[in-house]
Amino acid sequence: MTDQSATEPLYGAGLWHFGQFRDRYATDGYGPPVSTLEAIDAAGQVGSLSVVDINYPFNPADLDIAAVEDALKANNLRAIALTPEIYTRTFCRGGFTNPDPEVRRQAIELVSQAADLTRRLGGDYVKLWPGQDGWDYPFQADYKALWAMSVEAVRELAQRHPDLRFAIEYKPREPRNRMTFSSAARTLLAIEEMDVPNVGILLDFGHSLYGLESPADAAQMIMARDRLYAIDVNDNFRGWDDDMVVGSVHLVETFEFFHTLTQANWQGVWQLDQFPFRENSVEAARAGIEVMRTIWRALQVLDTEALAEAQARQDALAAQRIARTALLDAQRA
Repeated sequence: MTDQSATEPLYGAGLWHFGQFRDRYATDGYGPPVSTLEAIDAAGQVGSLSVVDINYPFNPADLDIAAVEDALKANNLRAIALTPEIYTRTFCRGGFTNPDPEVRRQAIELVSQAADLTRRLGGDYVKLWPGQDGWDYPFQADYKALWAMSVEAVRELAQRHPDLRFAIEYKPREPRNRMTFSSAARTLLAIEEMDVPNVGILLDFGHSLYGLESPADAAQMIMARDRLYAIDVNDNFRGWDDDMVVGSVHLVETFEFFHTLTQANWQGVWQLDQFPFRENSVEAARAGIEVMRTIWRALQVLDTEALAEAQARQDALAAQRIARTALLDAQRA
């Protein structure tokens, strides 16, 4: 069994969880616009969140950092990270890989500004999601050049801010048809080439599913190289990045993912990245945390010795039975 005295993890969420959602059909949004301060107040209503990852620039863009600090304090929250928006219309042809060197420099400087504010807010890392870096068509780009621009940009930022950590969030595609940092393996190769100590990975569970990885396997590969800086958790049907409530489709794989983290003694925040388009954002956050709490309880009663023996035999049915028993016992409790 797992140590019954284990401390429950901290829970967090991307602040966008509480924002306005749009798609190419509801271009006017599934709700009213939400400011950064309003989103912080909504996060504070969840009751179980300790940290938030905040988009930068803030909304509105001229919002003073002191107002953000006051809102976080009033809601008993801490900024774990800032996510610079290097994926907006300005960077639609790429941020770090834009063919225009001036736009590439603009992306780097935006991240650097976010790094300075992350330092002031006491955050743990700057998150890099270069969603526009990649290509859409065969023959469109020189792959070697795209790779070099991505590696060099992140290396420059890491060297400019050696006291901060930078976490790359990889994804197979969207908005580009193919993204440069598209998988755990490719991102680890890029980090190795950067040859800096302060760049790692934020593993988004849904991106890993969508990329046809096993999230638990991806996590162990990243942790083996001491590069797992953070996680975002959600769910999808593996055909798109649906950002559904945690465990709503792939509950067993979610349990396996957290078991892998626990076995490696990974101590990071269990963080939501859900997009409740049609659901109440506060209730959706509570639902996701409820699932994660059930999984945490299941980890406390999981027969890890029996599971290890079943895995040594590669006995699928026994391993599934042991995991299922723990989940059901935790739910009943």
